[in-house]
Amino acid sequence: MKLNLSLPSWTSITPAIAWVAYFTMGSLTGTLPLIILCIILIAGVLAAVHHAEVVAHRVGEPFGTIILALAVTVIEVSLLVSLMSSGGTNTAALARDTVFAAIMIILTFIIGICILIGSAKYREQFVTKHAATSALVALTAILVLTLVLPNYTVSQPGPQYTQPQLIFAAVVSLIIYASFVMIQSIRHRDYFLPADADARENEDRHAAPPSNKTTFTSLALLIACLGAVVLLAKMLSPSIEAGVASIGAPHSLVGIIIAMVVLLPECIAAIQAARRNRLQTSMNLALGSALASIGLTIPAVAVYTLFSHTPVLLGIDTTSVVLLILSIFTVMLSLVTGKTNILYGVVLLVIFAAYLFLTIFP
Repeated sequence: MKLNLSLPSWTSITPAIAWVAYFTMGSLTGTLPLIILCIILIAGVLAAVHHAEVVAHRVGEPFGTIILALAVTVIEVSLLVSLMSSGGTNTAALARDTVFAAIMIILTFIIGICILIGSAKYREQFVTKHAATSALVALTAILVLTLVLPNYTVSQPGPQYTQPQLIFAAVVSLIIYASFVMIQSIRHRDYFLPADADARENEDRHAAPPSNKTTFTSLALLIACLGAVVLLAKMLSPSIEAGVASIGAPHSLVGIIIAMVVLLPECIAAIQAARRNRLQTSMNLALGSALASIGLTIPAVAVYTLFSHTPVLLGIDTTSVVLLILSIFTVMLSLVTGKTNILYGVVLLVIFAAYLFLTIFP
């Protein structure tokens, strides 16, 4: 695999253009500014993917995927907290809706499309069984403790935790996520390496790793690109809301659209890895991002509510619980054998279509 490890000028200029557009085009209205913002947003996503590949090639697997997952999650958490601080009690369900949308997109769409594309090209692809089960065990525990269990506690009315319960959920989420990162990066790092790691290492020798200067430059530009993507998505959200309202769809569809935009860099990186027959890297990106998203978001929200004294709703409804359980169960069955085929991808994408359909027509 020959990676272009240089930094093309457009990947360095795009973050600056995106930030300038965010600060200068916010007050503009009309179709043309909207189209320009969309083009800049897509360019920012593509630049972020390029810089993520440069960093990942330098640090190796699985550290590269961890860096991308953490970068996206930190920016997502910052955006979420800022929206909650400005929205007051009207944003009590924002954290729940955002996390649930991100989880469903990752489990059904990103994993599904990676398996489908990879299997269509190579017929069968291979993943490490221990990596999949480790990630899914940690993810299932955090999801149930944070999104399902609040529906059944009795100390507080409604689908929410009391303050001590929320703190406990935040602490155990951090413990589980930190344990997973330790397993992934140190104790059992070999679980998360591609099954044909030796062949991949020989192939990668054709592309020399980037220098430290190039790596740190790409890391800084990666964070700048991701920040611009999130902020531009926030800027475009009123137009998206107007479009959703015009077709009579529920407001929750807006959160799904914004989450898909925010997850675009990871989605593209995962698809590119699957096309290179690196499905293990795709799964590292997807499942690692899901764990980082919920494992860091819930503690951040808990800390915010301690100081702001604002309520936060965490429990999802019955339909969402059924879809979540179906998604986790299907992903687990798809990966537990260590070998995938095109059927698994089709089934996961159908579940994603059902999720979208039931969101629009509940």
